[in-house]
Amino acid sequence: MINYIWFFMIGIGVVIGIINGRMGEVSKAIIDSSESAVTISIGLIGIMSLWLGIMQIAEKSGLMDILSRLLKPVIIKLFPEVPKDHPAIGAMIMNISANMLGLGNAATPFGIKAMEYLQELNNRDVASNSMCTFLVINTASVQLLPAVMIGVRASLGAKNPADFVVVGLFSSVTALIAGIIVVKTLEKSSLFKE
Repeated sequence: MINYIWFFMIGIGVVIGIINGRMGEVSKAIIDSSESAVTISIGLIGIMSLWLGIMQIAEKSGLMDILSRLLKPVIIKLFPEVPKDHPAIGAMIMNISANMLGLGNAATPFGIKAMEYLQELNNRDVASNSMCTFLVINTASVQLLPAVMIGVRASLGAKNPADFVVVGLFSSVTALIAGIIVVKTLEKSSLFKE
């Protein structure tokens, strides 16, 4: 689906460029953007290698286990309809822990698995309350170490690439709290009763 969206957006840009007689500018923008994308990608290799190494050390040192133990009581409270020993709890905890450590690539398979487990508990074709709550938590994506964004900012020459971390953490925690309040309020609404 996303391929169609990108194709549509690029197609519209080219058509509008032709209509306005600015195809030369469109072509230059495409080439400049491609060059910029390659430059950013190459700049990210070293920084991402460093951060992924640090995250690997954090994982091997037991930081993921500590986060998991801290998150389990909260997850059990947020998902009362999921049995405490169900594999969905473990998958959600691993997803959230990986996201908090900035390991988005590692978090994705756990998130998909958690949704599959939650669907097993769901007897309908629409998302359950647990699925909606998990989606809100995943979308807020609270990250203690946003390695990718730090890497992008560093590759673009930011003087202090990590200067946004406190504000980013505050905004993502605020989004998480607001999202949970909204989803839990809608769960109780008569319009969205299961």
